[in-house]
Amino acid sequence: MDHSGHGMTMDLPPFTLERGLAYSPDAFFLVGSLLALALYGWGVVRLRRRGDAWPVGRTVFFALGVLSVVLVMCTGLNDYGMVMFSVHMVQHMVISMLSPILLLLGAPVTLALRALPVAGRGARGPRELLLVLLHSRYTRVVTHPAFTIPMFIASLYALYFTPLFDLLMGSTAGHIAMMVHFLAVGLVFFWPIMGVDPGPHRPGYVMRMLELFAGMPFHAFFGIALMMASEPMVGTYANPPASLGVDALADQNAAGGIAWAFSEVPSVVVLVALLYQWYRSEQRVARRSDRAADRDGDKELAAYNAYLASLQARGR
Repeated sequence: MDHSGHGMTMDLPPFTLERGLAYSPDAFFLVGSLLALALYGWGVVRLRRRGDAWPVGRTVFFALGVLSVVLVMCTGLNDYGMVMFSVHMVQHMVISMLSPILLLLGAPVTLALRALPVAGRGARGPRELLLVLLHSRYTRVVTHPAFTIPMFIASLYALYFTPLFDLLMGSTAGHIAMMVHFLAVGLVFFWPIMGVDPGPHRPGYVMRMLELFAGMPFHAFFGIALMMASEPMVGTYANPPASLGVDALADQNAAGGIAWAFSEVPSVVVLVALLYQWYRSEQRVARRSDRAADRDGDKELAAYNAYLASLQARGR
């Protein structure tokens, strides 16, 4: 299928799951996905060859993240997403809210910092450039909640409720740029919240949860707005091809339902990941305290007991 960006000219048969999952590659996302897997695999192999461990779970999460992008961009879902609002909304939700979480759980920045070679004295290699970027003012700004939360929200309302969406859907480059934007916004939004990779903002666990829940309700409100609309709100999907056998308003309502329901998925996934990280952090603190107590012979406990004994003696 030719992903021309002019979805309204596609004469597609009625949507079925089999047709939606049929292999239909988009060259940009296929090459990008293969490159991401190759670079990540190179990093893991490099660590293993020098005797360093890398968690298998992280590799699995990253691979699943890449595969989720392939699923919505290199199958029939991408073809039908050009002419059906509901299918496009599945693409949007996956690539902006599920794929980023899975990719970030793979800790690609940490892997790059560990795998890339250190440049010689006075030189700047890829690792040094990555460190400069991580500590730059630009990164501090784009990962700050004052930027990430409004951008996350604007990617919905400012895109779909203005002529910008129709403009982008009118060309191949525009469609690709929009999907890349969805992925990038998701990565930037969830990066400080997940806290797996190093970054300029490392808020506590409670603050991360607050940042997460600050953005999610707006997805639900967006979905409700689409479901309650009495006429098509997006020009691209106002007149679907007759071959699809779908009603534009009913398809828009379905898209709203998908946006509303999907807003809960990342909340649950991220919340479970944060609670697990919190538990692991507390376990590490407890182990360090135990090791410290073993080294100093529980001096803190002895001092505390002596303090209690002195209070008791005074009470007499």
